[in-house]
Amino acid sequence: MKRATIFFLQCVILIFGFVILAVLIRFPLNEGRAANLDLFHIYTDPFILFGYATSIPLFVALVMVFKLLGYIGQSKLLSLAGVETLKRLRYCAILFSIFTFTAGIFIKLFHNKADDPAGFISICILTIFLSITVATTASVFEKNLQKAIDLKSENDLNIL
Repeated sequence: MKRATIFFLQCVILIFGFVILAVLIRFPLNEGRAANLDLFHIYTDPFILFGYATSIPLFVALVMVFKLLGYIGQSKLLSLAGVETLKRLRYCAILFSIFTFTAGIFIKLFHNKADDPAGFISICILTIFLSITVATTASVFEKNLQKAIDLKSENDLNIL
C-alpha cells in the first residue's frame, strides 16, 4: 500500500477515536438519567462508569489497528509483532462484546418500567454482532499470517 493511503487510514482511526471520546464526555450530560443530577453525580453514576469501562477495550482495539496499519506501511506485517497485534485486537473485540452483553442484561433486568429498553437492547445486539465479526476476522487473518510466516521461514531454511 502507498504511504499516503496508510496515513489517511491512520488519520481516520484517530478521528474516529476522538469522536468516540467526545461522545463519551458529552453524552452523560444529555442522558435521561442525568436530568436532575449535578456534574459530580452525573459522572459517578454506575451505568455511566460502566460505559467508560466498556470503552477501554474499544480504544485499545483502535490502538491495535493503528499499529497494524503502521506495520503494513513499514512492510513488517509478516512478523510476529503483526500476529501479536491481531491477537490483541481479537481479545479486545471479545472483551468489548462481553461488556456490551453485560450492559444489555443489566438494562433488561433493572430498567425503569416506564422506559422501553428495546432501542438500547437492539443497539447492544448490533454492537455484539459487529464486535464478534471483528474478532472472527482478526482470528482468520491471524491464522493466515502465522501460516505465511511459517512458510517464509521454511523457505528461508530450504534456501540455506
